[in-house]
Amino acid sequence: MENVHGSTRPDRKTVERNRRIHMKSLYSKLNSLLPNTPPNSRDGTSNPSLPDRLEEAANYIKGLQEKLEKMSERKRQLKSTEGSTSHATREVVGGSSSSRRRSNIKLPHIEVQDLGFGLKVIIISSPSEQTVFYEAIRALEEEGAEVLNAHFSVVGAMALHTMHTLVGDPTGGLEAGKVLETLKKAIVDADFV
Repeated sequence: MENVHGSTRPDRKTVERNRRIHMKSLYSKLNSLLPNTPPNSRDGTSNPSLPDRLEEAANYIKGLQEKLEKMSERKRQLKSTEGSTSHATREVVGGSSSSRRRSNIKLPHIEVQDLGFGLKVIIISSPSEQTVFYEAIRALEEEGAEVLNAHFSVVGAMALHTMHTLVGDPTGGLEAGKVLETLKKAIVDADFV
């Protein structure tokens, strides 16, 4: 068939064949994105039929959407609990959290967070003040805290010390303010400030 302008249009057969090739390519791409599945047990073949694979793809996408929604909800919950535990944070040496920026932190900086079942102690110091870490652990143990884990890492010009403690009796256990004062005294006595 010739067009008015002299160019030829592909016939219906060619258009349909190209459409089928394109659809087959798209199905193959979709199939490669799906996780591997066991063989189709209904008809005994190792490859599920195209409608079954499309249904599986739709279910997989719905499952991913549900996971994403659950993760988003969990993130919101964690952010809200983070905000509620931050009221128990006490700070020393370094000013209030609203007025300081990361680059303006006076070192060493100490935070003690009451987690209910224990305390989380965060100390930011100069990397050259390595004894701060050991003094903090010693002071916590003297207060009666059981140090569950302690981490020390250097990031740029700051050393980050994190300690998690367990309180044996939550009702008569450690008080964040008291531990903070003990840590402050241990660091001041060691001439770090």
